[in-house]
Amino acid sequence: MQKNEVKNRFMPPPWWDAACISGNPIFADLDQFFYIGKRTAAPDIAWLNQCAPTTAVRFVDNEALSKDGRYYEAYIYATGQVPTRSENWHDFFGGLIWCLFPKTKTLLNQLHMAEIAKHGAKQRSKLRNKLTLFDECGVVICLEPTMQQHAGLLRTHQWQQTFVTQRSNWWRGIKPVIFGHAMYEMATAPFLGLTAKCLFVNVPEGFSEWSLIDAYSFLDQNLQQQIANGGLLLDNAQLTPLPLLGVPGWCSDNIKASFYQNTDYFRPVSTKKSSND
Repeated sequence: MQKNEVKNRFMPPPWWDAACISGNPIFADLDQFFYIGKRTAAPDIAWLNQCAPTTAVRFVDNEALSKDGRYYEAYIYATGQVPTRSENWHDFFGGLIWCLFPKTKTLLNQLHMAEIAKHGAKQRSKLRNKLTLFDECGVVICLEPTMQQHAGLLRTHQWQQTFVTQRSNWWRGIKPVIFGHAMYEMATAPFLGLTAKCLFVNVPEGFSEWSLIDAYSFLDQNLQQQIANGGLLLDNAQLTPLPLLGVPGWCSDNIKASFYQNTDYFRPVSTKKSSND
């Protein structure tokens, strides 16, 4: 694990290095879906298109966007194609999220375009900022009915309570699911300081025992509906910080309770009001 050098520019490992995926539990879902930790040959755009559902977008070389000249979101909206840089971790994981969450990703693109129609491409509205934050850094915290208290614990940074005292609840009634592709990219070379944004979603009892296919299908449908109809992303109780390496099982060091005593990483709740609130 890299040291806590969060002010330095993050550098992923060279493309392609399956070893950084196969031994990392953060990638367990991706590995079960796409077997990426076992690949000796580097995935390319054609491979991504083979993984994509027939109802999803198609992936094209980023050169198509450069030649077209339209804004990234506008190009996707108009063509149903996602410009993708070759041999690029960030775009690779972005493509896999499109494959897993086609309905939600399509909605985010539509909402971006609706905001651009209102405010123009250069002015970033509050909703567009939230859309981008979730798209890049979001982790969906799936809470079964008896685990609702963990939303409050995480929002108020009671890390010891949720990660240590009530640790056994994780993966038995709480399932974290990564949505933000930047989180996957940075998990290829994890470091203390790696922080995601929580989106809390209520799920049925027993959800943590569902198959991955059923769980992701449910989440895609659920997220699409809640974001479209309920203003989920604009709720200030959402998208709160989550020290990603604190999630039980996602970092070998966090088996020790002392790991959570690092207050530079597991920070107390801030008293400052967010500029986005």
